[in-house]
Amino acid sequence: MRKYSAQNKKILIIITFIVGLCSIIYELLISTISSYLLGDSIRQFSLIIGIYLAAMGIGSFFTRFVKKKLLLNFIYVELLLGLVGAFSVPLCYAYFSYSDANGYQFFVLFLIFIIGGLTGFEIPLLTRIMEDEFDLTENISNILTFDYLGALAATLLFPFFLVPFVGLYKSSLIFGLINIAVGLTSIYFFKDHLEIKKSAKKALMLFNIILIAVVGFMIFESNKYLNKWNNSIYKHPVIYSENSPYQSINITQHPNEFRLYLNGAIQFSSRDEYRYHEALVHVPLNQLKEVKSVLLLGGGEGLAAREILKYPELEQLKIVDIDPVITEISKDLSLLNRLNENALSNDKVSVYNQDAFRFLKDDVGVYDAIIVDLPDPSTESIARLYSTAFYNLCISRLKKNGVLVSQATSPELSKNAFWCIDKTLKEVGFSYVYPYHVNVPSFGNWGFIMAKNNPLFNNSLRKNIAYKFLENDMFDHIFYFPKDTKSDKIEVNYLDSPVILEYYLDHWHSLQGEKR
Repeated sequence: MRKYSAQNKKILIIITFIVGLCSIIYELLISTISSYLLGDSIRQFSLIIGIYLAAMGIGSFFTRFVKKKLLLNFIYVELLLGLVGAFSVPLCYAYFSYSDANGYQFFVLFLIFIIGGLTGFEIPLLTRIMEDEFDLTENISNILTFDYLGALAATLLFPFFLVPFVGLYKSSLIFGLINIAVGLTSIYFFKDHLEIKKSAKKALMLFNIILIAVVGFMIFESNKYLNKWNNSIYKHPVIYSENSPYQSINITQHPNEFRLYLNGAIQFSSRDEYRYHEALVHVPLNQLKEVKSVLLLGGGEGLAAREILKYPELEQLKIVDIDPVITEISKDLSLLNRLNENALSNDKVSVYNQDAFRFLKDDVGVYDAIIVDLPDPSTESIARLYSTAFYNLCISRLKKNGVLVSQATSPELSKNAFWCIDKTLKEVGFSYVYPYHVNVPSFGNWGFIMAKNNPLFNNSLRKNIAYKFLENDMFDHIFYFPKDTKSDKIEVNYLDSPVILEYYLDHWHSLQGEKR
């Protein structure tokens, strides 16, 4: 076999770095999109990493049967891996639209198995291609060093650049394009080493160029496709869509309303959100003689803040929302800004873009009320914000006669999760825990849980506050739960044993096939 030039050796090293980079990116993309769509990120990442590594082993095993034309087979692998990798996220989006949770999970694992198997082919082939150029120790050292450096680059690029600035859909296409370009580069620089006819080389190069053109066109048309996909799964047209480092954010609009969705789950409808936010805010705050200091955990869209700011004696409202994108669009997007009445720009309001758990651990303030307006516990990172550890931190920041309230999902659709929150609040030592619920037409009967240590209970609303929904007569029934909405066989949600996640996902997965 003809020896490679010094330039070609450097190119092979660069290729090793690039293929290590691309393969890890595909794994991260598929794990993230599955976590967005199915929740339970630990399960998704664990399954996908496990299948990916096992498939790599199988792919490596089968390279022993490739006896000749190593460089040509490497090019074939790059083309196929680039093609599958490029369309991995688009295929996930498309398949999710027509499948239930179990079907989608099987499809994702099948997809990652193909990518892992092809990745397992790459490194042994590269090692054998370069075995005549270096001694064994140096060869293996070079291959593994640059492959692992590529993996490191992927783990840095993914959270800090690709997700916030490029998005999952475009990232898969871009890195698929890079993989295919590796194949084209290999054909060009190593054409004298390919053991095929000249006409076959030209055909292979033409095929590469066609693939690059197709993927490039998909990148160019990506916004159109994403808009079409969003409109296919949401009830109304999507007018705003963004992937932040923390979640997928979509806003839909209809002549009579607009809706905010996070990771596919509705957060509010402008048509009836006041029902939810009045129940969340005013039922607990009416238990206090004075409302001077309030801590709002979540609620970065400013709607709960709008209600809290109705109390004239309020001196300080701290809002803790981990996602700066949410708080920014709540200030800048006219639809949201009008709805929240410019609440986030009020002089009494301070916004902290931090994790709520960490904020409570570091904070030294004490508050008359803590309002927990966090997303439903669909992932481990959110489930811990409904744990005994989290509520104990809340107690440490609450004044002696203060009150805590938490949104608590639907007591009908996810009743085990609802009563798990109730039981967890009792476990941490609150003497008086009051579950209640109201009807919010856009997402049904919704539950809240209020907790305090003061035995006094006020069942009349302040007269100096403007309400669109709440009335004094409602206190006679919002605290009543029919027996078919109650659940006794549930456990406390601990930090190291987040049972609420399983309770909630039983409900979440049942909704995956429904039109949002």
